Amino acid sequence: MTTSRRLRLHARPDPLLERGMADIQRELGLPSAFPPEVEQAAAAAAAHPRLPGEDRSDIALVTIDPPDAMDLDQAMFVERNGDGYRVHYAIADVAAFVVAGDPIDLEANRRGETLYGADEKIPLHPKVLSEDAASLLPGQLRPALLWTIDVDATGEGVAVDVRRARVRSRAKLDYAGVQADIDAGTADPMWAVLREIGELRKQREQRRGGVSLPLPEQEIRVEDGRWKLEFRARQRVEDWNEQISLLTGMGAAHLMVAHGVGLLRTLPEADPRAIARLHRTARALGIDWPKSRGYPDFIRSLDPANPRHVAMMTACTTVLRGAGYVAFDGTVPEHSQHAALAAQYAHVTAPLRRLVDRYAGEVCVALCAGKPVPQWVLDALPGLPATMQASARRAGRYENAVLDLAEAAALAPRVGETFEGAVVEVDGKDPRRGEVMLREPAILARVEGATELPLGEPVQVRLVEADPGRRRIRFELVDVVEPLRPTGF
Repeated sequence: MTTSRRLRLHARPDPLLERGMADIQRELGLPSAFPPEVEQAAAAAAAHPRLPGEDRSDIALVTIDPPDAMDLDQAMFVERNGDGYRVHYAIADVAAFVVAGDPIDLEANRRGETLYGADEKIPLHPKVLSEDAASLLPGQLRPALLWTIDVDATGEGVAVDVRRARVRSRAKLDYAGVQADIDAGTADPMWAVLREIGELRKQREQRRGGVSLPLPEQEIRVEDGRWKLEFRARQRVEDWNEQISLLTGMGAAHLMVAHGVGLLRTLPEADPRAIARLHRTARALGIDWPKSRGYPDFIRSLDPANPRHVAMMTACTTVLRGAGYVAFDGTVPEHSQHAALAAQYAHVTAPLRRLVDRYAGEVCVALCAGKPVPQWVLDALPGLPATMQASARRAGRYENAVLDLAEAAALAPRVGETFEGAVVEVDGKDPRRGEVMLREPAILARVEGATELPLGEPVQVRLVEADPGRRRIRFELVDVVEPLRPTGF
């Protein structure tokens, strides 16, 4: 299972949000700005990029992202190629601006990845690069790592190449706009080709036993001082676009494994206890999950347009625990699989927002050119898994704190009200404490009872605390209720 992107939270300017965000950033020790020497180095690099000799600005590449995105890592053009297809995927070339050991590089290694909060982000690179000179903005000649991947009529990747080239995106598109054109029958013919490739790749994923998790974007809305948590419906074109990124990551992993050097994204098999908890969560949300249906098939049955199903998808991210990276130079490690994808996989498509992609991309460029992997990359490989693990923990704490703030603010006016849900976790040391998954709104929260909590049972709970300042919500058990009627598919 993969997620296409981290949940991003948005809100209108609000004093409570601003105070809460400032508190979170201060508590976690997050940077509020780049050091002056990093900004100066970035400005100088932006003015003097190292442009490659090969010009492929003839390819009709376009970007597709959320409408407010400016850090555009990828531009794409797909076409038919005989009985199969050819994918052109341009990835922003961060190494055209950043040199190993320079101030930008050192700061990026400290940060690890872009952190997403509410109405703002803490970027991996200064915006003069990430949202301007290195971003694949439309109409601008940009250095890129240009992937060319041939796919056969069954959706199988059969050839992969990546090299440096100058590219020019034709347009900055957004998911909703493209989907509207597709639905109206007015879209560029390329999108019909993307749909064919995307559906073929999803079929191959299913046959492998893999699964992608189509998480919509989560939004915070503040209207007349009241906070609401909502999910933006995911467009079908997002799923097809995601399959191109996965295809590229698998192509990169193929190159690395074949040559015995690189950096893979890994994920162990899901813990049976996590799957059992998800069964309880499904019951809490009134979603049918027959015992005969395996986890991947259950995920595929969920509807991204159904809010309760979206909540279920969000809960399913818990099986991603244990995700990491493994670096190698020589023998490929025994545990090199991404269990949810049921394949070997590498991160190479988001170098503006994720540190590891710059290094993995450099490995693949060298391998395709038949040249040695640069020494600065080899020197960094052994330490990158720990660097990315630390940044992932930091990102998780940040995003969870923002979500806790939003949930507490949304529930604050409702203290004393009763809600329906189910107990999905019981504290091993104190069975009177645990976690409850509410049905509406779909929020996971702490719950306490006077006696042992009924694990997996539908319950009524009363909200006794919702404190945005402490980012804390707490419920008490009122009663066990009749089971919720499952929704069909």
